[in-house]
Formats: sequence, structure tokens, C-alpha cells
Amino acid sequence: MITAPESIETSRLRLRRPRPTDADAIFSRFASDPAVTKYVAWPTHRSVADTRAFLDWCDREWKRWPAAAYLIERREDGVLAGSTGLTYEAIDRVSTGYVLAQDAWGHGIATEALRAMVDLSGTLGVDRLHAICHVDHHASRRVLEKGGFVLDQVLLRYYPFPNLHPIDLFDVCAYVRDADLL
Repeated sequence: MITAPESIETSRLRLRRPRPTDADAIFSRFASDPAVTKYVAWPTHRSVADTRAFLDWCDREWKRWPAAAYLIERREDGVLAGSTGLTYEAIDRVSTGYVLAQDAWGHGIATEALRAMVDLSGTLGVDRLHAICHVDHHASRRVLEKGGFVLDQVLLRYYPFPNLHPIDLFDVCAYVRDADLL
């Protein structure tokens, strides 16, 4: 099994495996911000302990699968901009996504990070990469489309977004990118 590198560089970004020492920066830059976490699948972090639990999960995923979460840093100054990665559901079923600090919005960072994940998934032999987003998250939809993803279907009352409502399921857009496009 091919294993992903722990660090990837793009023209403007450095994507790297999270470390325990990143907890404070992740918490303060994006994980505790309700505006940033509105449309994510995990609850807004209320304390650095929540962020440490996330980092523990990341470490377990890196040990279990060929790749997992990456932090996104700007190469020019090393500032943490957000997170991306590949989430393995099975060896042949992989999803991706991204979350960015507010000051990183609108600068093409999500698109650049997504393209790095597309390239990585091709290197790792992923046949079908997918992503979902809330139907109202238009910026995320645009990023996926710029990254070569195709809207596969709209799934009704399909996915929880705990920061919108603690138990409701919401409509999502399901996007795919097949191996012949990777």
C-alpha cells in the first residue's frame, strides 16, 4: 500500500500532517469560530481539549490509512489557514473536504488545497473521490466545481450539521471525481 507524504507543497501552500503542538493554533484560527464551522460535520470546538481530541483522531487515522488530515499553511509566512485531507471510509471509498479561517476566505486557498488532495488521491490509486456540502454553501460548491468535481446528486435530509441544529438532517450536494479525471 502506498503511503501519502506527511508534507505536500503547492505554489502557495504547505499541507502537513497535524501535530499535538498545533492544538492552540487550530482552536484559535478556525475550530472555535462559529462562522467557520457553520457548515462542517463536527461541533464547533468549545475548548482546546476538543481540538486535542481531533488531533488524537487524526493520529489514529494516519496510522490506519494511507493518508488523513492535513493542515494548510501559507508558504510565504507559515500562517495556519485551515485544514483539508482525505478521509477513508474503505480502501476504495475516500472523501475530501476543507475548512478555512475567515481571513483565508476568497483567496483561492481552498481550491489550491483541494487540487493537492485530488493529485494525492490519484497517486494513492483512489478510484473515486467524493465530497459533500450543504446545499446552501455556495462557496464550497464553487470550489468543488473548480476542482473538477461533478454534482452527482442532491441527497435530501441526509447529513447532520451539528452547528446548524443538533439532531436534524440536512440536504447536501454530493460531488464526485472519478479516477479517469484524477
